[in-house]
Amino acid sequence: MSESSSLKAGALPGKAARSEAGGLWDLAKVLVQALALALGVHTLLFQHFYIPSESLVPTLLKGDHVFVAKYAYGYSHFSLPSFLDRFPDAFAGRFFGSQPKRGDIVVFKLPRDGQTDYIKRLIGLPGDKVQMLKGRLYLNGAIVERQAIAPFATPGRFGKPTQAPHYLEALPGGVTHEIIELDGDDAYLDNTPIFDVPAGHYFFMGDNRDNSSDSRDPAGGVGFVPFENLVGRAEIIAFSLEDSAPAWEFWRWPWTLRADRMLHGIR
Repeated sequence: MSESSSLKAGALPGKAARSEAGGLWDLAKVLVQALALALGVHTLLFQHFYIPSESLVPTLLKGDHVFVAKYAYGYSHFSLPSFLDRFPDAFAGRFFGSQPKRGDIVVFKLPRDGQTDYIKRLIGLPGDKVQMLKGRLYLNGAIVERQAIAPFATPGRFGKPTQAPHYLEALPGGVTHEIIELDGDDAYLDNTPIFDVPAGHYFFMGDNRDNSSDSRDPAGGVGFVPFENLVGRAEIIAFSLEDSAPAWEFWRWPWTLRADRMLHGIR
């Protein structure tokens, strides 16, 4: 009787070990599946970006954290993981391409280096003629209507608070958005030549018209952006922190979180 009991007792550790090993394997499979899902979402659907500048004020503020829809315009090697750059011939061009619309807020790779992420508003489509005259935007020879609204409180030059001239601008196609003119209507990029947007390229500008490096400055700024360089369309502000607050300092969120901007749609 005692021998039988001893045998049964001796069998228990083996079963427990196998059960524990099976549990660890199941956990590992779940973790791998979760990682693969997260990687797939990040690679093909949505990517998180932090807004580091004030070039799109008042639409986007420095410290906003936005999600960008990578599927919006299809995929190129610029919107896929960087290791795929080792196979340029296999991923040349664009797959499942869909044309962007005027007024979209777009993340793209800077044409001159193919690496730096920029985010701007799409103003000029292929074949358009774009010009700024005395602070007013002209598209294909026609002035774009704008309406003055209450001044916008924002950091001005050297971080000094200012009340910037503030407008609603109505782009052809139906998108109406806000812009500001920190230096009025006669700043450096408020008077330009006519830009003829080439086929397969786009013309971008910031909504903070006097504080944006964009397509109006082809030498030191952005110039025309090829379709291939588009990464995706900005869709939503997930959350926003005061620009001096790192996101990882979560214990400061009660004081630095801009609660009114959480889950705020972008237009």
